[in-house]
Amino acid sequence: MTIHYQIKPIQPETHLFSVEMTVTDPDPTGQQFMLPAWIPGSYLIRDFAKHIVTLQAFCNDKPIHCQKIDKQIWQCEPCQQAITLKYEVYAWDLSVRGAHLDDSHGFYNGSSVFLLPLGKEQARCEINIVKPEGDKYKTWKVITALRELDAARYGFGHYFADNYDELIDHPVEIGTFTLASFTACGVQHDIAITGQHQADMNRLCQDLTLLCEQQIRFFGEPAPFNRYVFLVTALSKDAHGGLEHRASTSLHCPRDNLPQAQTAQMTLAYADFLSLCSHEYFHTWHVKRSKPAAFFPYDLSQENYTQQLWIFEGFTSYYQDLFLKRTRLIDENMFLNYLSETFTRVWRHPGRFIQSVAQASFDAWIKLYQPDENAPNSQISYYSKGAVVALALDMTIREITAHRASLDDVVRLIWQRYGKMKIGMPEGAVEQLVAEVIGYPLDNFFADYVYGTKEVAMAELLEKVGVNFALRPRVSQQDKGGAHPSITSSRSSLGINGVWEAEGLRVINVYSNSAAAKAGISAGDLLVVLNKLRFPTDWENVIANLSIGQQLLIYGFRRDEWKEFSVILQQAPADTVVLTINASSNENIITQRQHWYAVV
Repeated sequence: MTIHYQIKPIQPETHLFSVEMTVTDPDPTGQQFMLPAWIPGSYLIRDFAKHIVTLQAFCNDKPIHCQKIDKQIWQCEPCQQAITLKYEVYAWDLSVRGAHLDDSHGFYNGSSVFLLPLGKEQARCEINIVKPEGDKYKTWKVITALRELDAARYGFGHYFADNYDELIDHPVEIGTFTLASFTACGVQHDIAITGQHQADMNRLCQDLTLLCEQQIRFFGEPAPFNRYVFLVTALSKDAHGGLEHRASTSLHCPRDNLPQAQTAQMTLAYADFLSLCSHEYFHTWHVKRSKPAAFFPYDLSQENYTQQLWIFEGFTSYYQDLFLKRTRLIDENMFLNYLSETFTRVWRHPGRFIQSVAQASFDAWIKLYQPDENAPNSQISYYSKGAVVALALDMTIREITAHRASLDDVVRLIWQRYGKMKIGMPEGAVEQLVAEVIGYPLDNFFADYVYGTKEVAMAELLEKVGVNFALRPRVSQQDKGGAHPSITSSRSSLGINGVWEAEGLRVINVYSNSAAAKAGISAGDLLVVLNKLRFPTDWENVIANLSIGQQLLIYGFRRDEWKEFSVILQQAPADTVVLTINASSNENIITQRQHWYAVV
């Protein structure tokens, strides 16, 4: 049995895809169709069905009744012959998760455009991708990791997937993208960039070749795919996003983060882009194939709960930059700076003492993707805290085994036991794998750092590889971490995050037990006057240089009501991480650090 789909951009400027699908042997009691509520890799209910504008059903070309019975399922009346659905999807979600269409390009994930005939999940799927009409689109091409049926490579026409899960795991870009290719470990890799840019494609291919080959060899050749595709959308400076798929990834990045021909050295902006590529590529093994048992198979109609996201996202966040160092794409100082930034995101959140990383994984569906104003005080990210735990576990394994083993061995065991064997990883399995690697269980480690909220003893762990761990106050909201030339240890702080508006400072977050919290300042307040003067635009610097314990009078609005706050300034917390090399390390410690960075 084969499910036939056709997708066509109709009047791209109106952002509509037209989709037709045919089921040749529908359920004789009445076929049901469902659109996923979420997309694997992004753990939030997104209700893609809300974007279906019109839908009609036909039984052997005769119109039949098709009624929506809940937010994402349609029920057709009984039909003994082929059922065809014709529907339109509104596509104006410029993200890596949904669908977007205008007169410059089109992009979609199958989960946001292709209905699933329930009960036919394992049926073969054939997809006809049709070019939009008009001379304006005559040069448009197609880029996807879907296998071609009669379509030429990069052309419109028919593609196929073995089942629905595969169908929705190959995003599609259509338009006039820039295309380049390279080979890593004998496998073709394509990179397509949509949007205006001046990227040095030769350098990009050269650097990605190093990165991809290193990750393939880490898990073991051959790669688990026959071709891989990087789908990149170059946007403005604030763009950032990535979503993994089984043989491709969708990436959004600032166009200035792409390598420029006139700049030979590695810039922080370009390293950020390579870090994003590294993260999503690592997921090819570590979450797309090795994944929690709760995802085996995915139930796309509702939340799929697991406490293991800290393993699959946290480990990946740790390895994304470690691989840049191991391939020598970045140097030691840049690597430690990236770690400093990751750690700072954890140490800035008092919520690390409230929510464990296992709880953060379980609550991803209601917390991580939709944080409220109290999020810094009550929760933690399983990405950043997971990376902290990953490094701590790596250093612990290395110390116990005298560097004969490491977290590398655990990750590869996860791949061999679960990913390669296509078996879901049970809750608690990682503890057993770690015990297997070192010879005994680390019950206290997992109790303290994974299921508990004890502070990781990072200074002691990193000292053993000659890295100094230090904390300092932040300079500003833009201060991500790492060394800062002008910082002093004694600074005053209000304890807030805010965004400047024309009328004053809009408070976004108030940290628990801070000067602002004790004075009654709340998220959403608009601060307009400081000690009878207009609230300063450089408020962070002004506050920092006032005396600790000094009393301030701050005036502003809560909604449309005038508020007065008496604030006693407190010392700024040391919540910003600085990692540096210990220049006095002995030869043995230097050797241990080299083992950490070693190409594997």
